Amino acid sequence: MSNAKTDGTFDGIRAEELGASGVRILSVGWATPPTSYTQREVLDMFRVTDPRVRSIFLNSAIERRCLTLPEPGPDGTPSPESQGELLRKHRVQGLDMGGRAVQNALKNAGVDLGDVDYLCCVTTTGLLTPGFSALLIRELGLRSDCSRLDVVGMGCNAGLNALTAVVGWAAAHPGRTAVMLCTEACSAAYVFDGTMRTSVVNSLFGDGAAAVVVQAAPEAPREGPQVLRFASCLIPEAIDAMRYDWDDQAGKFSFYLDRDVPYVVGAHAELVVDRLLAGTGVRRSEVAQWIVHSGGKKVIDAVMVNLGLTRHDLRHTTGVLRDFGNLSSGSFLFSYGRLLDEGVLEKGDHVVFMTMGPGSTIETALLRV
Repeated sequence: MSNAKTDGTFDGIRAEELGASGVRILSVGWATPPTSYTQREVLDMFRVTDPRVRSIFLNSAIERRCLTLPEPGPDGTPSPESQGELLRKHRVQGLDMGGRAVQNALKNAGVDLGDVDYLCCVTTTGLLTPGFSALLIRELGLRSDCSRLDVVGMGCNAGLNALTAVVGWAAAHPGRTAVMLCTEACSAAYVFDGTMRTSVVNSLFGDGAAAVVVQAAPEAPREGPQVLRFASCLIPEAIDAMRYDWDDQAGKFSFYLDRDVPYVVGAHAELVVDRLLAGTGVRRSEVAQWIVHSGGKKVIDAVMVNLGLTRHDLRHTTGVLRDFGNLSSGSFLFSYGRLLDEGVLEKGDHVVFMTMGPGSTIETALLRV
């Protein structure tokens, strides 16, 4: 997978050349399932009475999430799902949400389905072969010669990591349209076993999909912020802090989230942002808007403290967490969509995107309006 290098190069393109290529994010679109639940409704539905688990849910800074839950069984609680049923949910919901998100993004950009030349699909909540890119080309009626890429298993940071590949493709193909989709049916990766480990995960993630339309047109630039550069940070000593394990007893995959993740991410946030801004002439205090992954209350607070940001700076990050939970790879695009709706961006403003996820990794991007 492509990443910004410490010497300022990106996929063989120097940062200044990437900026000169005029690669812009033309639009964003998103979609969720029709069913949404408050944290208390989820607890009551599954008849969770353990005060420790209830505290995790009710003190998460999340009010509600869009989830795709099974029908109630004989005892009135949602029926347990096998790994096969979870994978089917991943496919069905991923295609439905993903298709709607792509169509919304294209509509917002004024681009027809037949004009899409490159499709990158990102997901972590299940496995498919062929992947979502091939399935969506068929489902949406995209051209059969559309180039494609599937990014699977990278986690919550994957949207920004994949965007490096999409932007690189767009820079190499001026005037042609690229689309990146993050589609995450997080409820297809749940294990309900009453343990504190799974309770943390089950309290956090929600279902959702988001897409962006990207194009390079330096001679006749379209509206939308220009992507200037990327920077990454891998934290090898924390490589097992976020991971999927196979649960033999449950017969399905189970996601593990180490309690120290927020502090590890926070401690490295300043390093990667300084690397992102190095040589640009842009100081951290001059960044007009910050879009940070809605990873969870403790993660957001750690980033805020270590970067010296305010709650206003992260208003969209915390707002998406409150209203949708952690949407994995697409979370930052939901926040970006809210920033666009706010209408506060001005010509010349700089925007920083930041995501974090398994590895442990932090991904960043610098944009200019």
